[in-house]
Amino acid sequence: MNNASLSRQLLLVEDDDLLAEQTARALSRHGAQVHVAHDREQALQLIAQLTAQDTPLDGAILDQNLGSDNGLDLIEPVRQQFPLCRVILLTGYGSIAAAVAATHRGAHNYLTKPAGANDILQALDADPASQALPLPDSPPSLQRLEWEHIQRTLDAHGGNISRAADALGIHRRTLQRRLKKRPSASDYSRDNQRENPHHKVDPPGS
Repeated sequence: MNNASLSRQLLLVEDDDLLAEQTARALSRHGAQVHVAHDREQALQLIAQLTAQDTPLDGAILDQNLGSDNGLDLIEPVRQQFPLCRVILLTGYGSIAAAVAATHRGAHNYLTKPAGANDILQALDADPASQALPLPDSPPSLQRLEWEHIQRTLDAHGGNISRAADALGIHRRTLQRRLKKRPSASDYSRDNQRENPHHKVDPPGS
């Protein structure tokens, strides 16, 4: 058991019910108490509840894409109520744009999904000053470029789907569909392998 996680109070915001349950259960096995929310509204209610109960929040694990909501928008409310809370952003794809946006808003670290309990706990405990974002040696795929462009546009418009869709010149529903069809972990692994040909990428769950 990781001693650093004993009695640790964590907020997990994940819109995938099954993944949220699995992640919370895994973190609980490491001794953490996990408070789960599935969208922005539930997360804000939990933050208010924990504040009212004077319960310190040690870490917040926020999924970037929460349906029509953006996990980036939860960083500020968390940090306002719990200044010492370490925030981890979970992104469905390895996006440098998302990582930069998250750190600018006060996130401690970011992880590419799927991320296991050990990955999350290590990210919470890591020194952000010692982490550097890798620069690719070869061009990323068109799918990855499109995804990162969408993420930058969303961040530029405060996570507002309608305004981002207007800026991209597409319909709001089209943007929502593209967000739901985010690149998979295997797509990220493929691009990561192209960028780091000598680095072995382990399959998810290994």
